[in-house]
Amino acid sequence: MVEGAYRLAGPGWEPAGEWWYGVHHREEAARGLAPREDLWHAGRFTATLTRAGDTAEVTAWAGDLARAPAPAAECVAAARSRARALAPLARAADQFVITGPAGSPDVVAGYPWFGTWSRDTMISYEGLFLATGRVSEGRDLLRAYAATLSEGMLANTTDTGPASYNTADATLWFVHAVARHVAVAGDTDLAAELLPALEAVIAAHTAGTRYGIRVRDHLLRQGAPGEALTWMDARVDGVPVTPRRGAAVEINALWVNALAAMARLRERTGGDGDPWWRRHASARDAFRRAFPAPGGGLRDTLERDSIRPNQLLAYALPDAPMEPDPDLLRRLGALLLTPLGLRSLAPTDPDYHGRHRGDPAERDRAYHQGTVWPWLIGPYLDACRRAGVPTDGMLDGLYAHLGEWGLGSVSETADGDPPHAATGCPFQAWSVAEVSRLT
Repeated sequence: MVEGAYRLAGPGWEPAGEWWYGVHHREEAARGLAPREDLWHAGRFTATLTRAGDTAEVTAWAGDLARAPAPAAECVAAARSRARALAPLARAADQFVITGPAGSPDVVAGYPWFGTWSRDTMISYEGLFLATGRVSEGRDLLRAYAATLSEGMLANTTDTGPASYNTADATLWFVHAVARHVAVAGDTDLAAELLPALEAVIAAHTAGTRYGIRVRDHLLRQGAPGEALTWMDARVDGVPVTPRRGAAVEINALWVNALAAMARLRERTGGDGDPWWRRHASARDAFRRAFPAPGGGLRDTLERDSIRPNQLLAYALPDAPMEPDPDLLRRLGALLLTPLGLRSLAPTDPDYHGRHRGDPAERDRAYHQGTVWPWLIGPYLDACRRAGVPTDGMLDGLYAHLGEWGLGSVSETADGDPPHAATGCPFQAWSVAEVSRLT
């Protein structure tokens, strides 16, 4: 037994009981983190393998060994049996779905560094739950997240202490997830249960809630000093790298989509959707007047033009405000599309960073300024399919990637510059979820 840690079992145990001081971790050093630590060498196991296929099995378990999982050979056999019924990406999705502290399902955003975040969970919802047949678990998750609503906002995090409410998009993604769940599962009971809460969400956003989130002229504004409320939320020394205050394109695409979702949910539960459809039309028309950029495509925010993938949601969501244009999508693809997903900023922009490397500050400066995000392949392919743009082969690079970083999974990010080496978490929920959803 390693005191206070693990109980061990295996062949030929030879105890050591010594400290290895100053062990150097190369990857931590490359990331600008503290690279040295002292490790306790408890001992070693020894076995002689004489034939091909022989194995030596070691168990380390943080509890009673009698309650440890089945032997590895049995686990592998069970996994192979399950694999016959599940696609490889569905198996990869399994690792992100956990049981939260309250006993309801939850989602880990990424391994090894992230916890449970509502934005990641809701973007991942369709790929992790609906595409894999986890409808019942998904229902429980949506109900649990609805219980965190406050002032019309979904809690961003609840697993590290008091709930924090500091996103402008997670709640809108939640509305989208509920709508997709009801559309796919036909779960009108859940729709009826959650509709009052969703109506309160729309009312709070219309009247105004935290961080300057408020509807004006049918469009949703957001932002407060020192805050980064969209998914592009990196900070350096507490200062947002891409604050994107004002009316952001994907926030408003989600807002337009949410109003249509409310109409559909109301109709699915026997109510009158017409008032919601009128609100949807007003917001859609306001979007179409405000966001087109002079050179084509859409402004990233009404306050600043830049070529980013955020605009894709305005073409890709089920009730998106814009009809996708094939030529525009090809131009965006030429600038942003890579084998591992889409760049977060066009290389032609002076703020572009092609490598997501270095110490934490260097990585955060590049995080949303050119770094590739695999999850963005989802809205890009959705938009292309709506526009009739061929998508054959667009996922091939991500399929090949399953064996090169986090084995069997899809990474969080990659360098914007070729050869687009993977970076960030090697196992990322929304990356796996979007590829799974599209497959």
